[in-house]
Amino acid sequence: MLRLVYLVIRFLFEIPFLIFQIKRYKKHPERYSLEERINWTRKLLRKATRRARVKLDISGTEYLPKEGGFLVTPNHQGLFDILALFDALDQPFKIVYKEELRKISLAADVLDNMEYHAISRKNLRQSMKVIRSTTKELKDGLPAVIFPEGTRSREGNHLLEFKGGSFKAAIDAKAPIVPCAMINCFKVLDYNSLKKVNCAIHFFEPVTYDDYKDLTSTEIAEMVQERIQSYINEHD
Repeated sequence: MLRLVYLVIRFLFEIPFLIFQIKRYKKHPERYSLEERINWTRKLLRKATRRARVKLDISGTEYLPKEGGFLVTPNHQGLFDILALFDALDQPFKIVYKEELRKISLAADVLDNMEYHAISRKNLRQSMKVIRSTTKELKDGLPAVIFPEGTRSREGNHLLEFKGGSFKAAIDAKAPIVPCAMINCFKVLDYNSLKKVNCAIHFFEPVTYDDYKDLTSTEIAEMVQERIQSYINEHD
């Protein structure tokens, strides 16, 4: 919480313009391409990471496919995970996020501007609609991010169970799956301190459709979870 307050203070004089820009994107989305809107958010969040006294080590970007859609599946440690992803990924991408984030009106505006998908864990029909939309985007060549745990782990670098349904969009699109490890990202906002934080994000070599086509979604989830947890255990 202390670091979040510190960030607000660092952005204090820029906040009116930022709000104006967010509202302008929302009111006139036809004037700006999706790529422009996502890139604007990336620039803002990268600035926030620099100002938050965070040293983010990024590795494995050489494994990211240069063309076509792919699904990034990180473990989930907290809100800073989103900033880490925007710091590490240079191309436009979509994120499937939990519906509860829409309770923060300004956050909802930013997410809507990027046409990100909110998923309701209590509404199966709505969830399937989101998966179908993500599948289409993957087929159209747009990368996507889904957190297979479904919610943030509150156990530090220990992962919660990965859910097989999180991989359905990739399976249906026959798209590569890129496991992604978040390490110590929870410390950025969970610790009530302004001390410099060292954390990391690592992308793994893609799991191609040929690699996983004979596996069930549960088996895929278990395989990806094991790879990420093993990497975290080695590098924590």
